[in-house]
Formats: sequence, structure tokens, C-alpha cells
Amino acid sequence: MTMHVTAASPGDLPSIRALLDEAGLPHSDLSDGTPVRFWVARDAGLLGAVGLESFDDTGLLRSLVVSPDARGAGLGTRLVETLEIAAAAAGIQELVLLTQTAERFFSQRGYNRIDRAQAPAAVRTTSEFKSLCPASATCMSKTLSVTP
Repeated sequence: MTMHVTAASPGDLPSIRALLDEAGLPHSDLSDGTPVRFWVARDAGLLGAVGLESFDDTGLLRSLVVSPDARGAGLGTRLVETLEIAAAAAGIQELVLLTQTAERFFSQRGYNRIDRAQAPAAVRTTSEFKSLCPASATCMSKTLSVTP
């Protein structure tokens, strides 16, 4: 499998939503005018995606998804690393996320569990925080080294 991770194009959104739907992840707030920037992994087709919603120097990492057939090959790690590099280059100093199933995955990549109320105010106003992810979801944060 030859995987390429690139910035998503507007035409990728239906495939991203289909992957999210298949994985049972929320996406009802994603539309063609979404403020979420995505990166996708491709081989013959779309294998995975990850999104970033930006708020000045803070970002909400959301919608990390990998096709069941492509899991276990390091694709999730490549997607998160690509997002982190792009976020740091854009001046984002902190990434925050909510997860119900991937706390261990993110912990192994330097994310720390925080109380949901400790998340930056701008992130707490998102639909992801307010309604899409249940209160039982684990909130995590990572400080990035900003690239000049």
C-alpha cells in the first residue's frame, strides 16, 4: 500500500463524511463552508482523514478516521503528524481534542488528559464540544512547538 497524505480538496468532503459515518464519528456540522481544514490519506481511494478547526493560537483536532482496511499501518500517526506540522507552521500553540475511543493512541503521541472545562474558551464554543461529543468523551491537549 502506497499512502500519500495531502491537504484535502473540497471534492473530498463527501468521502470524508462517508468514512466518518462508517466509523460512527460525528460530522453533522461539516458542510461545504466548514471552517475545518482536512488532510487525507490516499492510495487507490481515500483511506483516512483528520481535521483542524483553528482559533487564533489554539486548534481543535477533530475527525481522525482511518478506513478499517487500512488500520494498523501507521496511517493515523502520519495524519496526526501532518496536522501537527501544519498547525505549528500556522502559529497554533495548543491542540485540543475530544475522544471516546482513542485516548491511548493520543496519549502515546504526547497528548495529556485535561478537564473539559480547562479547554480554551473558543474551543468550548464549538458544536463538537457543545453537542456533538458526549460529556463522557475524554478531553486531551498538546502543546506544539511553533515553527517560525
